[in-house]
Amino acid sequence: MQKNLLLLSVALFAVLRPTASDLAQNGPPPDDRTPAAAPARRPMTFADMMKMKRLGDTAVSADGKWLAYAVTSVNLDQNAKKTELWLQPIAGGDPIPLAVAQPGDSGVQFAPDGHSVLFLSGRESGQQVWQADFDGSTGATSNPKKLTAISTEAGDAIWSPDGRSVLFTSAVYPDCPVITTADFVAGDRCNEIRDAAAAASKVKAQIFTHLLYRHWDHYTGLKRSHLFLLSVESGALRDLTPNDPHDVPQFSLEGGGCGCAFAPDSKELAFTENLDEEPAISISAKIFTLDLTDPAAKPVAVSNSQGGNFNPAYSPDGKYLAWRSQERAGYESDKFSIALYDRVTKADAVLWPDFPNWVDEFVWVGPEQILFTSGEKGESPIYETNTTEDDLKRFGRAGGQWTNLHPFLLKGHLVVAGNLMHVDRPAEVVLADLLDLVDDAYVRVFRLGSDDKSHEVQRSAYEPHELTHLNDAIFAQLDLPAMESFWFEAADKTKVQGFLIRPPDFDPAKKYPLKFLIHGGPEGNWGDSWSYRWNAELFAANGYVVVMINFRGSTGYGQNFVDAINGDWGGKPFSDLMTGIDYAEQHYPFIDKNRECALGASYGGYMANWVLGHTDRFKCIVSHDGMFDPESAYGTTEELWFNEWEFKGKPWDYYGKPDATGVPTDRSSSVGWSENPYRKWSPALSAKNFKTPTLVIHGQLDYRLDVSQGFELFTTLQRLKVPSKMLYFPDEGHWVLKPQNSELWYKTVNDWVDQWTK
Repeated sequence: MQKNLLLLSVALFAVLRPTASDLAQNGPPPDDRTPAAAPARRPMTFADMMKMKRLGDTAVSADGKWLAYAVTSVNLDQNAKKTELWLQPIAGGDPIPLAVAQPGDSGVQFAPDGHSVLFLSGRESGQQVWQADFDGSTGATSNPKKLTAISTEAGDAIWSPDGRSVLFTSAVYPDCPVITTADFVAGDRCNEIRDAAAAASKVKAQIFTHLLYRHWDHYTGLKRSHLFLLSVESGALRDLTPNDPHDVPQFSLEGGGCGCAFAPDSKELAFTENLDEEPAISISAKIFTLDLTDPAAKPVAVSNSQGGNFNPAYSPDGKYLAWRSQERAGYESDKFSIALYDRVTKADAVLWPDFPNWVDEFVWVGPEQILFTSGEKGESPIYETNTTEDDLKRFGRAGGQWTNLHPFLLKGHLVVAGNLMHVDRPAEVVLADLLDLVDDAYVRVFRLGSDDKSHEVQRSAYEPHELTHLNDAIFAQLDLPAMESFWFEAADKTKVQGFLIRPPDFDPAKKYPLKFLIHGGPEGNWGDSWSYRWNAELFAANGYVVVMINFRGSTGYGQNFVDAINGDWGGKPFSDLMTGIDYAEQHYPFIDKNRECALGASYGGYMANWVLGHTDRFKCIVSHDGMFDPESAYGTTEELWFNEWEFKGKPWDYYGKPDATGVPTDRSSSVGWSENPYRKWSPALSAKNFKTPTLVIHGQLDYRLDVSQGFELFTTLQRLKVPSKMLYFPDEGHWVLKPQNSELWYKTVNDWVDQWTK
């Protein structure tokens, strides 16, 4: 008989469904009590956004009674951020601080037995793993004690299911003696001495012998992240990946955390590792399992796909191991599916191989039941499936973007605590009965060949119950217009989605200037989600209409739609964007088409550069961290797999390519080079057409798209005498993260747009 917890819960619905009081949260958020009388609503400012508390990691106790979460606050004057840990009873009650924690602590988790908590703290000898007693009746925490004292510090700590062990990560020198209980001093001392010598040395030069010598915003150096297993009772310590020259987990592709999981009996560990010789051209990470009962055991690869494999998780009964899997090697934006591995038969298969969109995260809710989130048409709803692939249900009634799902039984009824955000509201922890998310207009049973595949979902007025209320007082004051969705036909008749936000205090009789936002990725999307870096509501707040188009390459519309951008960066995506803005101008008469500015970052910055050379319709352009010359960008980026996939090879693959008669050409010839995507889609080669006033922004620490791309663009604009300005951040990478830098970013961008459109 199919073990479907969701369907079983239906039988209990009439008598066991929680009442409003069961789900209610009675108290105000930390330090942010809602005023008795809400003031008149007004447009949001940057200062408002900086006052907002930002939700971080969340955890739910095994009995479903307590929520733990991190909250980050920004102090703009001090140019600093502070993170604090909080507890809150799920059945109702005020949030309380985690008493044993200090500002900056993170990673709180409840022990499986519910009697203690785990967290990370840097209060002594760098960041280490700490444990404290927990009283599940009152939420009181006491008796904090440090579990680790490793000189290389500890991160990403998780409990074993039996509560007897803790796994954590630490970056060590692989050629130092292995850090174990038997020889801890020798191994740890070797790492400590080498770290101290590097810090004290007057010479900061480095010697590289391999690629990926830097990544995103830092140089990788000689240390590698390893997995360590610690006995809570005895303090016994073991490096599970001894002398391994590879990172475990594999740098940023994991999406955070250790990228690992314990089997339910705590006797086996599953983790992700990429053993390819050259990681700069590979995303082919595999899933390995390790027998923890045998100190001599070696990791065993259990995944078979040639693409990336991440985020393993065991079923509650231990029968299955599942993970997020990609099929194609070298393609970081290939579709993520759920791979299911039978630990007895050793067979693996992909669940729902014809499901069109990415599986963003998943969690087991029973021996055969899985919940997962997947981006679709600007939203990220919850889905439910089972290991037998009988059906696939969609729970999308709340709209928005769901993350960090924690399913559990409340009075015998299946509910989900998760983070939910909207374009007009940052993430809060909400509690949702899945049956409340079900509505005839929103439930989909996914059948191959069914017309339901293309069913368009509209957001309803239903909202799950909020457990946290981090910013109620601020949002009670703000006028944040709703985001509207529209669809149009691309040049090849493909349906493409766009979004529009009107300015606050909108007057339909007026004409408004337009900010045309272009997303990065390029395999990303715009949608019903909040951002502190490119906030659509804040862009609209000073009197602008904001339009965003999910052009070809965007996620949430099937993998074929995503793949359409490969090797065609300035083709269909550019056409989609121009057709989309034409549609918006025609159907929203309040848009002043003579006062429009195009803004983009990353791929959006590339497209801003491409727009600069291919149309004069915009009054101004903002290009943030964009690619200007794909050929030179290839030589300065670290993730070479990205460029080699997107531009269909390496630049020199096209050198001397035969012309139509079969005669090889040289580099000076245009024959053959016209078929080279690095040059065909190079904004630099259209510089003679540059006329639009352009603001260039780039960070020195951006190793994904080197700062030289920004300098090259700005130099070109200046020599062509095109009105231009460059905002340079010596202390930022691909993203502008420091509060006062962010303030300068928004002011400079908005002033530039105002200068040319108002």
